[in-house]
Amino acid sequence: MENEIAIRLSVFFGLFVALACVETLFPRRERIQTRAARWTANWGMSILNSATLHLMAFALPALAAGAAMDASTQGWGLFNQIAAPLWLELILAILIFDFAIWLQHVITHKVPLLWRLHRVHHADRDMDVTTAIRFHPVEIALSMLLKIGLVYLLGPSVLAIILFEILLNGTAMFNHSNLRLPLPLDRVVRRVLVTPDMHRVHHSVHRDEHDSNYGFSLSIWDRIFGTYLAQPASGHDDMTIGLHWQDDRPAKLSWLLALPFRKK
Repeated sequence: MENEIAIRLSVFFGLFVALACVETLFPRRERIQTRAARWTANWGMSILNSATLHLMAFALPALAAGAAMDASTQGWGLFNQIAAPLWLELILAILIFDFAIWLQHVITHKVPLLWRLHRVHHADRDMDVTTAIRFHPVEIALSMLLKIGLVYLLGPSVLAIILFEILLNGTAMFNHSNLRLPLPLDRVVRRVLVTPDMHRVHHSVHRDEHDSNYGFSLSIWDRIFGTYLAQPASGHDDMTIGLHWQDDRPAKLSWLLALPFRKK
């Protein structure tokens, strides 16, 4: 699809600015660390992740959207073998990929080596829109390899991949934001999408709470597989976000990059 990168970046930055403004006007929680310190580290991680994906593109020209084009040309994957209507393919592809991301997230919490990488994301002592872009580059690379493999297995259209990635990025920024949704609206929205209050439970220091609410986009998987937890035990105002042993170091980029290789 022409202008794919421009479309995705426009949507990403548009949503980022909108959510950053709204969460400033209607914050859910008081900040523990300054926005300047955290945003420097979180955006630094995001820039390094983008560089990592660009380097991967030299060795693997077919990243997610490119893999969809290649699979279509080669006739590989389930959707290239069946004559499904485009609308049905889009729905099924988005559901399958969203479930795959949910399952990947569960696995990163259960496998110690992967948890070492993923705890970079959980080490943020506050949650806001930038927490959604705070992942270790190695985790981002592994996630992309998984996505590429699934693309070749399913053979979705390029449009399906672009729509899914826009949905994933947009909902991840939304549910990580420090946004105060009216409770009646939250109850309605979380029936389909993961809300900030729902996902904040997942960032609790308590193991039983951060082993729940794994969804990034759709809330249905946690409900189906019994990992849904409605509220934190201490309430949203008094709960502690992050990792129980941490201090102010998670706001330092160099410390975050080295975190997977530390003993804790």
